[in-house]
Amino acid sequence: MDDGIAEQDIAPDEDDDFAALAHEARLQLKRMLEALLFASAEPLSLLDIRARMPDKIDVLALLQQLQSDYADRGVNLIQVEDKWLFRTAKDLSFMLQAEAFEPRKLSRAALETLAIIAYHQPVTRAEVEQIRGVSTIRGTLDVLLQTQWVRVRGRRRAPGRPVTFGTSDKFLVHFDLDSIQDLPGLEELRGAGMLDSALPPAFSMPSPDDNEDLTDDEDPFDEIEALETAAFADD
Repeated sequence: MDDGIAEQDIAPDEDDDFAALAHEARLQLKRMLEALLFASAEPLSLLDIRARMPDKIDVLALLQQLQSDYADRGVNLIQVEDKWLFRTAKDLSFMLQAEAFEPRKLSRAALETLAIIAYHQPVTRAEVEQIRGVSTIRGTLDVLLQTQWVRVRGRRRAPGRPVTFGTSDKFLVHFDLDSIQDLPGLEELRGAGMLDSALPPAFSMPSPDDNEDLTDDEDPFDEIEALETAAFADD
C-alpha cells in the first residue's frame, strides 16, 4: 500500500517533468526550423530541411505547426510546390510598395516567350520560335534569364543538342502561384480576352509541368556552363 501511495505521489511530477522536457525539445526544434527558413535565400524543400535537422524528426508536422503559428502574423510561412519560405502577409503587401524597386516592364515578345516556356516546358529556343511563329531575339531570353523566372534545364537529345528552358521557383513566387498547375486554363484565358473566341477545332491547352527532373529526351550539362553561353550555344 505504501508503495502504491509513493507511486501516486511521484508519477504526476514525473509526468509533468516529461511533458515539460518534451515541450521544450519541440520548441527548440521549431526554433531551429524557423532559423533555417529565415536564413535561407531560397525556398527549402523537405529534403533540404531534413538534411539540416536532427534525424527521425517529423519535419512536415513541424512545418505545419510553424505555419499555423505564423498564420495571423505580418509574415506567413507558405508552401510553393514542395518548397517552403517566409513571405509578407498578402494584406500587408501595400506597406512595402514604397521600398520596392520598379521592375523593368517586359516587352510583348518577352511575355509571349515566358508564357510559352511556362506552358510548354521543357522547351528549346527553336520550339519557342515555332510556337510564336517569329524568331526570338537573343535579348528576349537574356531578360528572362536575368529575372531568374526562367532557368536552363539541360540539353535536348537531338541534333545540335539544343538547350532546354523551364520556369523557376522565383517565377511561382513572383506571380503568387502555389504550383505551375495554378496557371490559368483555357476558359480563364478566354474570359480575360487573351485568347480568340474562335479557336481552331484541334486547339488544346498544354498541361504545364515544371518538374525539376530531366525528361527522357533531356541530358544534363556535362560541365558547369555560364548561363549566357548555355542559353545561346545553339545559335
